Amino acid sequence: MVESINTKVDLVIDATAFTGLTDYGKIMIGDRGFEFYNTRDPHKFIQIPWEEVNLVIASVMFKGRWIPRYAIETKKSGTFTFSSKDPKKVLRAIREYVDPDYMVHSLSFFEVIKGAYKAIGKKKK
Repeated sequence: MVESINTKVDLVIDATAFTGLTDYGKIMIGDRGFEFYNTRDPHKFIQIPWEEVNLVIASVMFKGRWIPRYAIETKKSGTFTFSSKDPKKVLRAIREYVDPDYMVHSLSFFEVIKGAYKAIGKKKK
């Protein structure tokens, strides 16, 4: 069994990690980091210390009424994407340990399309 990096746990909730294939498990948010444990395979886990978190990116839809997924961008290991039963509760728990300036909204569909058209326009000039 894997040993937790946290000494105090604030929140444990059912979640899904999008790591190639979807992994179902539990998210644990504590005083030292963010952890995801797979329910079926104890060898599949993600542990991210708070010092390693660069950004928390939330995909917000319908003016904040629905958050389908969120991602944690780390300084060395890349970006990990998750979804959970109550994402607002998870993001509020993360906000206790990560500066709110480092918690951002992802780009909407139309913002991505607009950026692509601008990039195409710059290439032609």
